[in-house]
Amino acid sequence: MGETNSRGNRRSRRRLGLLTVGALGVVFGDIGTSPLYAFTQIFSGAHTIPVVEARVLGALSMVFWTLTLVVSVKYVVIVMRADNQGEGGIMVLASLASNAVKRHKASAALMLLGLIGAALFYGDGLITPAVSVLSAVEGIGVAAPSLNSLVIPIALVILFLFFAVQRFGTGRVGRVFGPIMIVWFFAIAILGLFSVIKTPGVLRSINPIYTVSFFRGEPRLAFLALGAIVLCVTGAEALYADMGQFGRSPIRLSWFAIVAPALYLNYLGQGALVLRDPSAIANSFFLLVPHFLQIPMVIFATAATVIASQAVVSGAFSMTQQAIRLGYLPRMTVRHTSASEGGQVYVPAVNWILMIAVLGLILGFQDSSRLASAYGIAVTGTFVITGLLVAILARNKWGLSLWIVIPAAAVSLLIDGAFFISNLTKFMHGGWFPLVIAVIIVAILSTWQWGRKRLASRLESLQTSAQELPAYLDSQHIVRTPGVAIYPTVEEGIPIALLQRIALVHAVNDVTVVLHLLTADTPHVNDENRLEIISGAVIDVTATYGYMERPDILDVVRHVNLVHPEVDPDTCTFVFHTMNIETTETNPIKRIPTELFTIMQRNATDPQHYFGLPADRVLEFGRLIKF
Repeated sequence: MGETNSRGNRRSRRRLGLLTVGALGVVFGDIGTSPLYAFTQIFSGAHTIPVVEARVLGALSMVFWTLTLVVSVKYVVIVMRADNQGEGGIMVLASLASNAVKRHKASAALMLLGLIGAALFYGDGLITPAVSVLSAVEGIGVAAPSLNSLVIPIALVILFLFFAVQRFGTGRVGRVFGPIMIVWFFAIAILGLFSVIKTPGVLRSINPIYTVSFFRGEPRLAFLALGAIVLCVTGAEALYADMGQFGRSPIRLSWFAIVAPALYLNYLGQGALVLRDPSAIANSFFLLVPHFLQIPMVIFATAATVIASQAVVSGAFSMTQQAIRLGYLPRMTVRHTSASEGGQVYVPAVNWILMIAVLGLILGFQDSSRLASAYGIAVTGTFVITGLLVAILARNKWGLSLWIVIPAAAVSLLIDGAFFISNLTKFMHGGWFPLVIAVIIVAILSTWQWGRKRLASRLESLQTSAQELPAYLDSQHIVRTPGVAIYPTVEEGIPIALLQRIALVHAVNDVTVVLHLLTADTPHVNDENRLEIISGAVIDVTATYGYMERPDILDVVRHVNLVHPEVDPDTCTFVFHTMNIETTETNPIKRIPTELFTIMQRNATDPQHYFGLPADRVLEFGRLIKF
């Protein structure tokens, strides 16, 4: 018994180690490469801060406590508690908070907040790959100025290849990227440590009094500096969004044991360098590196910033799958890329849309400093929404006292709100871009949900219960034909496809199976709770899946075959319905949501591909619906 437990513990530790390495490669790339540009941006952005000892120590103090309060305390300790069977992300958080609040209007408002947060996250997902890779590739110009003209082409090629390998899955990508990031964090920690040893006085900046002094001495500059300091924590939201892919423990272990110490040391090291030589602020990260290692470090940094893009792209894939299953997006092809980690997914449509947008950003902005101006609004907006949702969850689900929730929420809102307002000053310098993207995505998400509800109301009069179906078939004098037909549906009652078939051909198969595919408000459903089979003249099957699972119709049919041998998964026919929507609205403004819904409906992945069914055994019946 003891030997068995020992082997089990070794396997558990090995799995934790593998997931920790994977998390380093996927989750922490964004926040882990921020030292490349964040500290320099504080002193060389649009609102220049004088490079004097008091301001350097003040800025370092703000960086240190921002990392501590926003990432270590808020996200890693508090927000990551708010999981739904291990899954994270702002859509999950909004769903949890919405379910915890019983009032319908408040619940709807919280889900809208979640949609806005998700939209802001997508906006961040566009900017992160562009600004991180471009900032590193621009280092080529520092090492070899004659190669400046190649910066944009090289960045474009690197990012194209990055998106091209996404189809192999984040698990495989993480296993490659993880060891690279371990070396990266070790390298930036050593560089920072050597610099701190030369100027140990920089450690005084850990004292928060230097943050207070900065705000008291130069309140306007300190406030505007927040717009650059937030660059130190971009990627914090990816820790929560990617929790379902690697788990809470590996992410927490990675942060506290490796990532946080390396970031603290490197920022302190850059500050120490600038205290010794104020002119080093021009590129404080690369000037930490010994001259003979600068070119290799540029190459290494470029690799690390490619990895940085993985965090937000993985989060975008996870969030897209959640949105599809929760009814906020039409069907898209979602590929599970790991047999052991169900949260690791790849969404081809999102991947290629992101690629086109990111390459367009680089071609449009042409410069990482201009892209950095667009950075921050989306991230800090997500911070604010996350803080509000966690506060509601803490009170209504965790049962914490108002005496705890209100002060904690006030501190969170004060910090996040200050960052958000400071970043709004960047609006005319590119900050408008992520907000425009967020508005477009909110419009898409809300329009799809609105359209589905309106479509359901149009079809409500056609609904017949499963219990009434046999009598309905008898009353219509329906002809029975040989064979087995399965009618999958996500709606209650009898599938529209079955009613359409009856109306058009007045015939049904000898064996008719109605398969209801339900989505639970949890990410996963245990196998023993998945299926309910009710036998009768019509076999009524209910299969329940979590919102992070893709329904497997063929697997359901195999289980039904065990109870009803006549339902042969190798010969049965699958019947679906398609909706052809005709817009009757004459007002051009009011037509917009209907037209948008129609476009999404028309471009949704067809059932055969989405459910992985054999093409030669799928039938579709169309119906015209007037909106």
